Amino acid sequence: MSFKRLDPEDFVVSADAVSSTVWTGNAPTLNTFFTSSAQETGQSGEYYLNILNTASNEADSQVQFAIAYGDSTGGGTPAYNPNVNNYSPSKTIYGSYRTLVLEDENAEFVFGNFTSSYFYALSIERARYKESLFPGSMNLELSSSAGSTVALQLTDNSQDVTIPQYFGTMRAFDVVSGSNGSAYNKVSGVNGNTTGFTSAKGSYGLFLPDIGTIMLNGEALDLNTIEGINLDTNTTPNTEGNNPQKLFEHMSGSSTTGGSQFTLGAQETITSDYIFVRARSSEFNYSENPSFISGSTGEVIFSYFINNPNVFPTTVGLYNDSNDLLAVAKLSKPILKDFTKEALIRVKLDF
Repeated sequence: MSFKRLDPEDFVVSADAVSSTVWTGNAPTLNTFFTSSAQETGQSGEYYLNILNTASNEADSQVQFAIAYGDSTGGGTPAYNPNVNNYSPSKTIYGSYRTLVLEDENAEFVFGNFTSSYFYALSIERARYKESLFPGSMNLELSSSAGSTVALQLTDNSQDVTIPQYFGTMRAFDVVSGSNGSAYNKVSGVNGNTTGFTSAKGSYGLFLPDIGTIMLNGEALDLNTIEGINLDTNTTPNTEGNNPQKLFEHMSGSSTTGGSQFTLGAQETITSDYIFVRARSSEFNYSENPSFISGSTGEVIFSYFINNPNVFPTTVGLYNDSNDLLAVAKLSKPILKDFTKEALIRVKLDF
């Protein structure tokens, strides 16, 4: 075993972006949507709902994402205490996302150019992705309240903007009508030339890839089927409750005769350290292997190895200055090394 100190030029750092699917089973598109009847009929079902890939009683059923409803006025869910008005789970959810995203307890959510007091948050299950969602991969179809046709297809506008919005260090893109990260105007049907916003209620929401969340503008979804999906047709919006269930029905197609699709991808940055280990012609030509030297005298067993040794390195060990072994790299096969040969071994460490 021989040691050699590495030089600064022997280290190279590289970062590569790798994309992957989100949904269980490496499926790029979620075509079926299920909920747990116990949660749906429970108290939390009025403001929070887990969406599964199969029926909850099946062995391979897993949570894919959750729908949460937030309202700054506390509407849409029963109050914690009937004697304290406007203080309910929906208001708590609104405040939690405001703190997480806007980092200001006095700020309001602005979707494009419109300030909405309520939203639906689609939080992708953390186990479904490693680092962040992939901008441009989102395609969410929502059915109308009547008929089986898709009334609205939503995506983020990452392909239409040069620089995303930032909330602190968090990236944000507008959710617009369109596909594959590019907006189109749903009314005119012209692709790529318009914002994909509604005419009066701003964008359809925010796409927040770094926290795996898609926020949908409730007031935009409440619009009629020309721009929205008639999500809430009450005279007083969102006072009836069970708002996550309403959105789920438009996603799953359970309010129609057909279903919808939800396509989404993830990405991660893999940082690799490349370490170039150089064995020059005069280096690493002898071995401490028992087959090379005598165990009693320490002499080279075969005299012709003295001037013309032949060794076969198989392993590279990386040590720190305290001689602690930090990493081991195994070669795919032994390589021949002698005074007439040099070796350059590239070691890759992924983080």
